[in-house]
Amino acid sequence: MTNRTQHIQTLFMRHYRQMYRLAILFLHDDAESKDVVHDIFAQLLADSRDVREDTAEAFLLTCVRNRCMNVIRNRKIQERIARLYMLDTDIDTTPAKHFAEELDMLTEGISRLTPPVCREIIELHFRDGHTFRDIAQQLGVSETTVYKHLRNALNQLRKHINND
Repeated sequence: MTNRTQHIQTLFMRHYRQMYRLAILFLHDDAESKDVVHDIFAQLLADSRDVREDTAEAFLLTCVRNRCMNVIRNRKIQERIARLYMLDTDIDTTPAKHFAEELDMLTEGISRLTPPVCREIIELHFRDGHTFRDIAQQLGVSETTVYKHLRNALNQLRKHINND
């Protein structure tokens, strides 16, 4: 056994329990907590950097915290993907006729927008995909003005849709 391997083995024996307890506090899962701690030591074996004895505890606990945060973030991403997948696979029960009526109502509402610059901004932003900055440059106004007109147009559309 090399000196480096012995050093990592000593770190493992000395700090494993504390690292494992911290991982359990974050993850609330025995197997995942063990995996986190074992992955850290596997990374240490593969890495060429040495862990100094005086900073080993802080370093290893920081590694555990960071690794646990990555696991938690990945869980959240997987949960969001699962929810989106479930939403995507739901059967749409809204009849096509209903969509056509809503589209007609929205088109009529857009044609009634006042002042006309609101209609132009709505079309540039939602139909053509321009950013506020692009629209502001094209119309020669500030981005704040574009935002205010867009907000005004959306409020008018909401009123039109809810009243009709």
